[in-house]
Amino acid sequence: MTHVAYDSIYLSPHLDDATLSCGGQIFQQTTAGQRVLIVTITAGDPAVSTVSEYAQSLHTRWELVVDAVDGRRAEDIVASQILGADTLHWAVPDCIYRYHPDTGAPFYVSDADIFGEVAPAELNLINDLARQMAALPTAKQIVVPLTIGHHVDHQLTRAAAELCFNRQNLVYYEDYPYAEKAGALEAVLAAAQNSWQAEVIPLSEAAIQAKIEAIFAFKSQLSTFFDSRAHLAQRIADFTAAVGGERIWRK
Repeated sequence: MTHVAYDSIYLSPHLDDATLSCGGQIFQQTTAGQRVLIVTITAGDPAVSTVSEYAQSLHTRWELVVDAVDGRRAEDIVASQILGADTLHWAVPDCIYRYHPDTGAPFYVSDADIFGEVAPAELNLINDLARQMAALPTAKQIVVPLTIGHHVDHQLTRAAAELCFNRQNLVYYEDYPYAEKAGALEAVLAAAQNSWQAEVIPLSEAAIQAKIEAIFAFKSQLSTFFDSRAHLAQRIADFTAAVGGERIWRK
């Protein structure tokens, strides 16, 4: 973080969400001379030395068995440099590393858990995150996840942002790759019970390629979403063509 004011601040629940969902528009903004900051909410180290079996299985998949979070932070720095954005990593651990303060049991130990509801015992985290957000540099717009996919960290990020910022400042992005699923976007918009206004941001070929390169920088995450670099490029190209670029939403 190098400036006291930004044109846009992107709130990224994890160390790849802003790039996956908004990499093209971020690249276009920065190449046009705008200042962009990507704030990763859950970029902190685990609070305990021994993580759950579920977290260990993810580390194995990521091929980051040692210092997994540090490795992912390094990937994010490379990706953000490709896009031309500043970065800020908060110390909150990913949901797979968070534990009940009384029992010491992990809150989320399966895919069903992390795409389910926020554990009641950590709902106070919304207020904590909102207080941290209030201390961010000023920005013309704050860009937050719509929560397509229903990941608990995306839910917490959006709830805290809505608590902290005025509606006029908030812009919502479509969480990729969950937005690829048919009907997923419509379900989120309908659940909010608001009227929504969409804006499609056309992407230049240079922006699409920069987005692909930035996503590819998250090498630990490729096996989760893509079969190969070619598969990544094709998926991004297809989704971009279907949408007309990248789409954002305002209430």
